[in-house]
Amino acid sequence: MHFQISFSATILSLSLLSLSSSTPIANVAPEQPILHSYGVLLYRAFDPLDIFGPLEVLQALSRNHTLQLHLLSRTLAPVLSSPLMASMNPTNSSFFPTLLPTDTFASDPDIDVLIIPGGAGMRNPNMTEEIEYVRGVYPRLKYVVTVCTGSAFLARTGLLDGRRATTNKESWKGVVGFGPNVRWVSPARWIVDGNIWSSAGVTAGIDTTLEFVRTMYPEGDNLVKGITRSIEYEQHPQDWDPFSAMSGIPPQNLE
Repeated sequence: MHFQISFSATILSLSLLSLSSSTPIANVAPEQPILHSYGVLLYRAFDPLDIFGPLEVLQALSRNHTLQLHLLSRTLAPVLSSPLMASMNPTNSSFFPTLLPTDTFASDPDIDVLIIPGGAGMRNPNMTEEIEYVRGVYPRLKYVVTVCTGSAFLARTGLLDGRRATTNKESWKGVVGFGPNVRWVSPARWIVDGNIWSSAGVTAGIDTTLEFVRTMYPEGDNLVKGITRSIEYEQHPQDWDPFSAMSGIPPQNLE
């Protein structure tokens, strides 16, 4: 039997809200933040947790700050997380969530922060529209946050040239080829260079988003304490990265 899950922005918000307490975080006075509008770049064969990990944190944050979410893609057609080729799905599984975009690249909504997930799809050679959109919107963004191999996609735009960034260590060898002019950092759970934040693999997107909230919002420490209690997650520090050694990646570009 084939199952398909589709989310609109409203359904997505409700589903994320069900994963954590609906009670506002205690002892934090709601204030209007500088950053209020978040966009997520959608493309075929994205990694689900690269998106839902950061959104879980931001969903919790939205109980204290007014936030807007934009799911961005070429069209408003459903975006599949399933592999691009049958050979990448040897078990013929149909266990792949599908997301419904809220906005197209052409509609170009006003966003403060763009989140770029990773996934097998970032290797797709036919991503000209995504690359052109990110290049065009970048000057108007306040921040970019990449998760996992999303940094490889950003490297394809040229926006990471000369900057420090990190990525999924198991995918390291394949990723660095997309950005020969990027100063790839290992070990690192996340890296900040200017207005670009990059995380290591998959779950590191949660740690990175928590640190982003701590840095960007008033009473950030209290916010993060409340969020981590709510979602029952213990944030890892920036230098926590056992996966570099596991994957045989030597230390590099640490400063």
